Amino acid sequence: MNQASLTPPGSQPSGDDPFAAFVANANGPSVETVTAVRHWTDQLFSFRITRPASFRFRSGEFVMIGLPVAGKALLRAYSIASPSWDEALDFYSIKVQDGPLTSHLQKIEVGSKILLGRKSTGTLVLDALTPAKRLYLFSTGTGLAPFASVIRDPDTYERFEQVIVTQTCRIAADLAYGDDLVQNAKCDPLVGEAASAKLIHVTSLTREPHALQGRITDLIQSGDFFAHIGAPRFDRAQDRVMICGSMAMLKDTKDLCEAAGLVEGALSAPGDFVVERAFVS
Repeated sequence: MNQASLTPPGSQPSGDDPFAAFVANANGPSVETVTAVRHWTDQLFSFRITRPASFRFRSGEFVMIGLPVAGKALLRAYSIASPSWDEALDFYSIKVQDGPLTSHLQKIEVGSKILLGRKSTGTLVLDALTPAKRLYLFSTGTGLAPFASVIRDPDTYERFEQVIVTQTCRIAADLAYGDDLVQNAKCDPLVGEAASAKLIHVTSLTREPHALQGRITDLIQSGDFFAHIGAPRFDRAQDRVMICGSMAMLKDTKDLCEAAGLVEGALSAPGDFVVERAFVS
């Protein structure tokens, strides 16, 4: 898509507003306003938008967001990185320079407009898991986004004695968002006390030296991951797992869960682990 095909949001004269048609359409995506943007690296950014009073979601779900292009809504699935109780909606994204949406989305500023789908969905919700002692949240890259929601939900700490959130990235700079997220969760007035007592944050890198180095699936298989946190290997009686990341990571982690006897769950039939297969391009 040619760069000239989309005028930057917020710069159009009132008579040529590409969002006008969506404002008038009660059945289409709503038009929301960007209230904060932070660029973590030259490839990663997060942003916050207004939340319609009627918009409801469960922590861990995703929603379609996007921008108008040639009079039509260009939408992609993004995990909601804020908890269900928050008054606004947070998102965490990679910057794809030639991506149909992210090539434009990365240029948003405070005050820009965003299209938001009317309904959320997804598999990474607590109700899709049966009760247990530990909850593992395995992520790679921006796959951490839904867990940014889950670890700030009070219900997570009511259901589990221990919550282990992981993130595997290429280089240390890519871990900044997760480090900030966990620190803020432990200081949050609503969940801070529980998070400080129950939340464990584990990071690994694939291209730079680190305390844990390598793919998370290799670290699980070798046992190095469990040794690092002082926990036994997967035990169906005690462990539940959520997985979000690259397609290869999803498959390999799913295979490891099933090899340990864990059964995949869903809202219609809660189980031992769940996988999110929706991703942003």
